[in-house]
Amino acid sequence: MNHLARAREVFKIEIAALESVARRLDDSFTQTVDLIVTRLSAKNKLVVLGIGKSGTIGRKIAATLTSTGSPTVVLDSVDALHGDLGVLVDGDVVLALSYSGETDELTQLLPALKRFSVHIVAFTSKPDSTLGRHSDLILNVRVSKEACPFNLAPTASTTAMLAMGDALAMAILQARGFSKTDFARHHPSGSIGRALLLKVGDIMRSGARNPVSLQTSTVQDALLVMTHCRSGSLSVTDSKGRLVGVFTDGDLRRNMAQHADVLTKNLSDVMTKNPIHISAEALAVEALKIFDERQIDDLIVVNKKNQPIGIVDSQDLPKLKVL
Repeated sequence: MNHLARAREVFKIEIAALESVARRLDDSFTQTVDLIVTRLSAKNKLVVLGIGKSGTIGRKIAATLTSTGSPTVVLDSVDALHGDLGVLVDGDVVLALSYSGETDELTQLLPALKRFSVHIVAFTSKPDSTLGRHSDLILNVRVSKEACPFNLAPTASTTAMLAMGDALAMAILQARGFSKTDFARHHPSGSIGRALLLKVGDIMRSGARNPVSLQTSTVQDALLVMTHCRSGSLSVTDSKGRLVGVFTDGDLRRNMAQHADVLTKNLSDVMTKNPIHISAEALAVEALKIFDERQIDDLIVVNKKNQPIGIVDSQDLPKLKVL
């Protein structure tokens, strides 16, 4: 089997594993979500336990839960027996990950966990295992086989655990009414935070950098304004300052091919009418969507009176790290 064939076989096995786990979802999942939402509302937290590959998956699940508004900590199973159990308080929910349900370090910890009034949810393939028998709820992640040709290296099974954790996090997110604004508060840095927190008013060119001319102005006068503002377009307004059109470098080139006297024409004769525009209160991510869909270079920003108060230049977006 060549490399591509092997890769496709791995995908096939893991996709089949996920479909199998998805079909097996039952009321235990719903009960787990309800339990976690109730305990988080009571200001408790989630505690993730796992050893080896399950521990690695557990750390990712914990990160996803925390970033989507569900406070979660990772507890090392060995360190827990040497004082770190102090992180637990009554009412917490423990997510214990062990595919076999018989991992020594984890099963040895169960008696100590039982001394607390905590709720244990097991991610395991064997409900009748030691972990399964001592858990309040079980999320079954059993897969028919691993993608490993020896059926030894955790592959499909860890993928199933990861997907179960993602499903749990997204269901909790929905149940708790976690919003985009909440997400932005948890991601104040990086492209996600910028895209969700920034508004169009934060990134637009305004004041002396906002090119605007009356529709009765000549093309020559408009070009002077555009040059002064270093812009490839200009908002065209009526006598009351309301947006009626846009004039761009492209409009100039098209009209020069048809009219030798284009520089003396009024903007009303050469502008593009009813241009797309956006509010300053809109999120920057909305402007990005318009740029992608309309394939334009500049986006006019208007106020409630439909007066142009700024312009978003697509060339500014990389510098502002919005893209």
